[in-house]
Amino acid sequence: MESSEDKQSSITNEFNNFTDALHKFRTLVETTTIQKKEERLGLYVKNEDTIDYEKFYESVLELFGPEIKSQDVKSFYRKLSNNPDAPVDWCEIFGYFLSEEDALASQLDEENLIFLVSRKQRVGLAGGRKRDVVKCLVKIPQLDFLIIATQKGSITVFNSQMRVQANINVTDTSWITGCDFLPQLKRVVAVTERTIIIWDYKAQGNSQDNCFVIKPMDHCLLCVCVVPMTDQLCRDDILMGDDGGFVNRFTLNSDDFGLKQSKNKKKMQSQILDSKNFKTVKRKLHNDWVMRIKYIQPLNCFGSCSLDSIHSFVLESLKRLEDNMPVREFSMPRGANTFVYCVKANAIVTGGDDKILRLWHPNISTKPVGKLVGHMFSITELVTNEKDQHVISLSSAKVAWWTDLESGRTGFKSCLRHLLTIWVFRVWDIQTLSLLQVFHDSQGGPGDMQIYAMIFDYNHGMLVTGSSVIDMYPLTRMIQDTKQIPHSHDRDINVMVYNRTFHQLLTICSESVIKVWELETGHQIYQIFDPHGSSIEVTAAAVDKSGFVLATGAYNGTLKLWDFGSGQEMKVLVEGKDWKEDDRCLHQLTFLTTSEKNHFLILALEYNGRIKLVQGKEDDPLLAVIWELPEVMPTFIRGEKVISLTVSCKPRTLSIPIPEVELVPNEDEPVVLNINPGISMEVTCFDVLIMEGYNLIATATVNGIIILWNFVLCTVTELHRPEDALVLDPDLNPERLKINAMLFLFRNSDCKRKMSEESVISSAHSDSTRGGLHSNKGSKSSIHEAETKGQSTGQHSGGRKGETIAGQKNDTDILPSVFLNELSPPILVTAHEDGHLRLWSMEGKLLKDMLPFTKHSAISLTTLYTDVCARLLLAGNMEGHVILWNIGSFLDPPYDEKKFKQLIAWRGHALKIVGVIYVEDKQVVLTASVDGSVRVWHARNGHYCGYFGQRRTFELNQVTDFILPCDVSEYPVEVKEESKYTEKKQKYEYPLIFDREKWRKMSSFSLLFRRPTPKPFDVNQEFKFFKALSSPRIRRNVLESTVTGNREAGVIFGSLSIYRVPSPTSLRFLPLIGADAQKESSENFQGKKKGGRVQHSQSRRRSLRKSLAPGVNLTSAFFPVIQK
Repeated sequence: MESSEDKQSSITNEFNNFTDALHKFRTLVETTTIQKKEERLGLYVKNEDTIDYEKFYESVLELFGPEIKSQDVKSFYRKLSNNPDAPVDWCEIFGYFLSEEDALASQLDEENLIFLVSRKQRVGLAGGRKRDVVKCLVKIPQLDFLIIATQKGSITVFNSQMRVQANINVTDTSWITGCDFLPQLKRVVAVTERTIIIWDYKAQGNSQDNCFVIKPMDHCLLCVCVVPMTDQLCRDDILMGDDGGFVNRFTLNSDDFGLKQSKNKKKMQSQILDSKNFKTVKRKLHNDWVMRIKYIQPLNCFGSCSLDSIHSFVLESLKRLEDNMPVREFSMPRGANTFVYCVKANAIVTGGDDKILRLWHPNISTKPVGKLVGHMFSITELVTNEKDQHVISLSSAKVAWWTDLESGRTGFKSCLRHLLTIWVFRVWDIQTLSLLQVFHDSQGGPGDMQIYAMIFDYNHGMLVTGSSVIDMYPLTRMIQDTKQIPHSHDRDINVMVYNRTFHQLLTICSESVIKVWELETGHQIYQIFDPHGSSIEVTAAAVDKSGFVLATGAYNGTLKLWDFGSGQEMKVLVEGKDWKEDDRCLHQLTFLTTSEKNHFLILALEYNGRIKLVQGKEDDPLLAVIWELPEVMPTFIRGEKVISLTVSCKPRTLSIPIPEVELVPNEDEPVVLNINPGISMEVTCFDVLIMEGYNLIATATVNGIIILWNFVLCTVTELHRPEDALVLDPDLNPERLKINAMLFLFRNSDCKRKMSEESVISSAHSDSTRGGLHSNKGSKSSIHEAETKGQSTGQHSGGRKGETIAGQKNDTDILPSVFLNELSPPILVTAHEDGHLRLWSMEGKLLKDMLPFTKHSAISLTTLYTDVCARLLLAGNMEGHVILWNIGSFLDPPYDEKKFKQLIAWRGHALKIVGVIYVEDKQVVLTASVDGSVRVWHARNGHYCGYFGQRRTFELNQVTDFILPCDVSEYPVEVKEESKYTEKKQKYEYPLIFDREKWRKMSSFSLLFRRPTPKPFDVNQEFKFFKALSSPRIRRNVLESTVTGNREAGVIFGSLSIYRVPSPTSLRFLPLIGADAQKESSENFQGKKKGGRVQHSQSRRRSLRKSLAPGVNLTSAFFPVIQK
């Protein structure tokens, strides 16, 4: 009794404590709501009682304990901050946000369904026979066509567009019960009640002449399947089940069908074959009809099911058909109508008249491992979707539908004349054994109008059923990805930033809405409306290295720092009184790494071209501008290439990585500018490199000038200036020289170490697998495969001449000395308005100038991105194309241009791309465009994965079907690398030319001159002319190239090289062509007769003069002149 009383008192105390905690929590929420409302109105003054997120989180932990999840508290606090007037409930702090109405709406949402029934497609049967139904469906994935056999003898082959490719109407009195495809014989096999039909669907002529009939059979054949025989050529084995419970194995050879026809006999008689002449094996395995038979290749077994309650399902190897050994038998009440095998789950699913789906392990026949209950009628068909691990089951029943004319009510009855066939489909998850979707379809008419066959088409992602018509139910994700317009924001996207720490993506649109997305699923985590105030557009953003702090810049020049996890505002740079919005608009933000905790430094670029450093201290809620980069363009225009800098002597309480600098004044030469004021020289982009002893800032201007700030040497260098940068031409676009983006490409010691370890592992793995084929398709490092192989087989980057690692015991011992001692200098890459991508050294040397290949003319590049170790380079352009390069081996001197390889290019959007991001661990590319969508692509092949904001969860780790968004119609363009041995292979067949040397050897001048004139329509049977034809001699030495091309001539003609062919030193030994050669031959012949040398020299001079004449007939070089 005491224990029960103590227990009751403890429960009462816990209840009272929880009630008190809820009361305090409501008070905390009310206080926080009032505070947030006052903050929105600008009436709240911060003090010691201010409730921020950290204080709110600590208070919640004190009330409810450590079981509260931080993510739920963040979501609750974010809801209060974004909308203080929204209704809240205490259960939301525990993560229960979904109400009953939301759950019901989610279930009824069409986008969450597996199959989209509303998009069903229907195709009629070929052949035109009345009241005919589909009896069998067979999909051939390798050939991508569908075979359909109807009950009354029509066999049709449909191509991938569901168009009839071949059709035959079998003239047999029996009905067709099944069909399949013979992969070795390349023919279609079908079974009727008493015969086997072999049809050559590719043969020309009358279809009846291409059909063989094998009969008679002992029993009525009910089903058929093919046994794959990869080791046997020109032979196929088929398995058949009949009404006697027998399983028959029938062997078909190509000789049985190719040598049976005779010209003396009639064709119809020659195409009827005797079944006794074929090799056949059968065994009785069931006591009732064999309903289904299939060969399961992963198990090397066949399976057959029957309506027999004892021998319901048999799973055995083919050897058991030849003996009387016991077989594996699975028993179930009322037998099994159908079965299917799931490869990934290694489970067999059976269904029958007892309306229960049973899951069996192939080696356990005593008891099923699971059951799926829910069908109201007999289960007739089962198929699987291996990719999504789904099982689709079908049950059908004939019911009566009645209507009361007086009341208008409708309903079902079981005993009326007019029947309605109801087809009920259920989609199950084979891993969780849960029901995912239920949908039904109805077909009114006679009682035999039901579904007899069902398959799942993996190539096109749809469920195909056969009745009196062919119905196709597509997967919802296929319709979503191809028909729906990707939509992530309601307005143009301005900024896209990736948080590597939390694997989250942040996007900002022109309506000033910040959205944070989860990369794994594509679902939205939270959003912030008007972060800088009402009607103030956010134009720039950046995330610090830790991933906890977010910086945003607005059109009016204000800058704010936010807690990335909770979305809480931390610090702000207020707007100045004398600021102009057009000039102070922030265009780019970058965090600088600092050693002090809670000390933030942001480098900001304004629209007017000024770059300023903004500082945020731990105890100061306001941000402050501590210095700006000085103006150097007037000095460069004056003619100087390098400008010296001096470090300011202002005292700093906190150390900063970039010191405040000033220009060294030059009193002797005052700055006098004679430049047209209409020329724009504002800075458009910049990049920072602070690591491994480098302290650099690179900037680019509207007129294409590149400037490098070196704070280690205290110098500013003009790396590049276009020739017409300071020329104002009203006929030309003033932004034709503009640089839209720039990046430093540099590998630090950590990246070098990582790449060297990968190279050693790759070389060791290639040695272990030498002599065999090895494929790492789908692996995370497959996109760097070419680079890794190149480093493992050749000289290591950064190594000295003559050094080798051969004969050393441990490869890891040499990594610091070879790879880490000498780091390659950084390279600057720029994306230009003219569509060119240019790479520069730190001395201003142009290393490479290229135009990306996208099947279009030059398109302006808008954005650039590279991974951490600078092995890949991505670019986006004005028309929505994404270009991917492999630059892993190019960054090591001497910068071989052939190692800068474009891998692939695809069109991701119909409009301008504002940002591209490569996620290395997932090997996906993220793109954002002004069309308001953020899309995900596989980096290896450019396949579309989806967009942020869709209902369906991403499948980033799986190879998706090749689909395109509705606004994109271009396929990806892969640039394949040429083989190293292409010189030995002749890719082109050159036209034959007349070889005069062969002609002279074969021709007899005496016979040539005595030959009579050929008559009309006479044919020369000697074919001497054709024997004298030969392939042209290919020039082995490379021509000297003097000019690489003319860029002003366009894309095609501008890329053609101009060669200089060395001219002959003397015209004496030029070959004679045409009639001159024939004349010389005849003169030589006559001259020899006369025995004089004078005639020979004179004829030689005359032939030379004629050969140098301007009007030489070149056709005579190919068609010899025969003298009369």
